[in-house]
Amino acid sequence: MRLFGDPATSAALPTAAERIRSILAAAHSMTVVTDGLRTEVRHLDGGDPMGRLHLHPAEPGGHAEYRPASHLEFTDVAPTPVRDRVRARVTVTGRLLTPYSDLSAGSGADSTCMEFERAELRTAEGVVHVGLEELDAADPDPLAPYEAGMLTHLLDDHRDLVTLLLRLVRPATAAAVVRALPLAMDRYGITLRLEERRGHRDVRLAFPSPLDDVEQSGAQMQALFSAARRRSHRNTLPA
Repeated sequence: MRLFGDPATSAALPTAAERIRSILAAAHSMTVVTDGLRTEVRHLDGGDPMGRLHLHPAEPGGHAEYRPASHLEFTDVAPTPVRDRVRARVTVTGRLLTPYSDLSAGSGADSTCMEFERAELRTAEGVVHVGLEELDAADPDPLAPYEAGMLTHLLDDHRDLVTLLLRLVRPATAAAVVRALPLAMDRYGITLRLEERRGHRDVRLAFPSPLDDVEQSGAQMQALFSAARRRSHRNTLPA
């Protein structure tokens, strides 16, 4: 997957740490792997699991060997029916004081501690590892809990506006493109997936300025639509 578009329309990207925090903030389920046993934890209610985990640096020479080694696995799936819907995978590795699955089973505990080793972000661009300090310093994207609803609303109720946004793509979309769908949205802009007869490519369209709050998203999207209407060329791609 490659990102296309000229500098005027190429949006900045979240950092790997911001991307991880955003995926966790929007997560509704995860897989906990402890001593080779996989447990599906569902109904996270869109709350950041890190709010229920106290992450600590690993204790050098301490008692970590008595704690179960664990992986918390999250899958970021596009809310729209694009090809190749998995956008990213996140794995948080460490040692849990108590199994995280106990929290979802109503054990009475509100949180648990984890000796953090690393967080891994795996995307089509590759794998990035993030340390504890960087993860702690990052904030989830303000749109993360709302992104799925916003993208499905755009596609289901305003598909013509998705086609309109193609006027901002540089170079202009080729005849090989058979469908355009919204893939992702964050504080910096919106990403469209252009599906071609063979494969696909993604384009990033920047908001006029990064968002600080979800309430600003409407005005920023309207600014993109207005810019697209001012572009002279017409797109023949079906909406």
